[in-house]
Amino acid sequence: MNTVPVLLGVVFSSIGLGYFIYGKKQQQTMPLICGIALMIYPYFIENTVVLILIGIILCISPQFIRL
Repeated sequence: MNTVPVLLGVVFSSIGLGYFIYGKKQQQTMPLICGIALMIYPYFIENTVVLILIGIILCISPQFIRL
């Protein structure tokens, strides 16, 4: 077992928790959805490069997409 995906999962899940709390308090759907996705997706992705790419896309998407 490689520790890099585990650590990246913790980092992206922490960012997702922040987005989730922010989206819930501000009642904004995009940060809420991205927060949930950031907390869940590391469990299903094992490839480090794909994990990083999806994480970065989900982290920056609330800045550009407003729902």
